[in-house]
Amino acid sequence: MINCKACSCKFSVLASQRAHELTGWAAGIAAAAWVIRQGAVGPYHLWMLATVIAGYFGGTAPDWLEQIPWRKNKRWCTHRTITHWVPGWVALLYAANAGLGTYWFCAPLFGFAAGGLIHLLIDWPNPLGVPILWSRHSLKLWKSGHADSFVVAVCWFAAIWIADKLLFGSLHFYRALAFFDWS
Repeated sequence: MINCKACSCKFSVLASQRAHELTGWAAGIAAAAWVIRQGAVGPYHLWMLATVIAGYFGGTAPDWLEQIPWRKNKRWCTHRTITHWVPGWVALLYAANAGLGTYWFCAPLFGFAAGGLIHLLIDWPNPLGVPILWSRHSLKLWKSGHADSFVVAVCWFAAIWIADKLLFGSLHFYRALAFFDWS
């Protein structure tokens, strides 16, 4: 357990870190589907694979970007401040999307930004929240680590749905719905 200095709450880093890792993979898969749709997969689909991996790293990035690498347990900024700023991650996603197909590094950058945004999205319901524009906002639904299974399941369902929609025109989604047709 760690005590958060900003809000005096205790939270389990391991549970939340694992949730951020798993949702980062999901964001990377959804981002890779978008990269495929845009035709920016690269030679031997390397940029698509890099997009998935970058999504994983982006899913944990807002937390590790706060750390000073050469000083153990020291941060250069307060937790959930500049590295959790929503407009910065949205701008990164927009810029990466604009460069897809033109610059090779935009595909993994797109995955990284998608992972970062999913990190912010799952931090938003916590009491500390995330800085939206000038002020911090929280949905105040649960504390860190308390709804990880639900959040991970929703993110993976969304990633699979997005990939199916972008790559197959929702063919598998409609077949799954037809399976539940009891009329």
